[in-house]
Amino acid sequence: MGKSEISEINGSYESFEDYAKNNGGPFWLASDLMALLGYKDFNSFKKVINKAIGVCSILDISIEDNFQQIKSEEGKNKVVNYRLTRFACYLTSMNADVRKPQVAAAQTYFISLAEAFRKYIQEAEDVERVYIRGEVTQKVSTLSGAAKEAGVVDYALFQNAGYRGMYNMNYRELIQYKGLNLMQNKSLLDYMGKEELAANLFRFTQTEAKIRNENIHGQKPLEKVAEKVGKKVRQTMREISGQLPEDLPITEDITKVRSELKKTRREFRKLDAGKRKQKKKKG
Repeated sequence: MGKSEISEINGSYESFEDYAKNNGGPFWLASDLMALLGYKDFNSFKKVINKAIGVCSILDISIEDNFQQIKSEEGKNKVVNYRLTRFACYLTSMNADVRKPQVAAAQTYFISLAEAFRKYIQEAEDVERVYIRGEVTQKVSTLSGAAKEAGVVDYALFQNAGYRGMYNMNYRELIQYKGLNLMQNKSLLDYMGKEELAANLFRFTQTEAKIRNENIHGQKPLEKVAEKVGKKVRQTMREISGQLPEDLPITEDITKVRSELKKTRREFRKLDAGKRKQKKKKG
């Protein structure tokens, strides 16, 4: 594959590959990627990088190897830039604002690049799913702790009440309605798309907040809280999008997406290793 452009700025194309620097292997400066993706403020762009770092952490891939911080030499030791691997650039692009034409072009570039070796690359939504699923896992843990501190003895009943409120059916009925046959160690959350995952994350967050803010105690009162918050989320979804959560489509198992992202990283490393060998031969 020849040189591939990822953005069109001021009527001229800029090539991602042209911005590669080399220090034992290719890397890209976050400040350069920021410009290519159409961002103008590094502080706002760091939020995108932080999401990409979050995905990297969830995948149990070394953050230091992929997002090397460049700090100010002044006393505050402030992060002023990053050295990014190709995989880090990919994760950052996939977490950027797709409404920017430069971002949409960058995502297309990386997907096209993946097709040159194997189609491991996922769409941007799958990468976002990995990030949101990680946040959901953390929030479920803190919600469980708050519920048990407040007197929940049977967590399964408390959990089911939240699903019943949001989906208008019990958890087991919901699994059947979605057409899934889950293994014992699997969760329905692993098959939810980005929109549905985000809605459940909001539900968990607001349930915990209500328990703590209103100092609610006892199994039955806490079940009522979980169900009430679930109903509110359901109502909000219906009012805003006209969609009911049970009718949102299921998608690929998140564990498979994580596995494929790890394979993508390995393939990117092989690609860059091949480029290094070619340069040595030319030299």
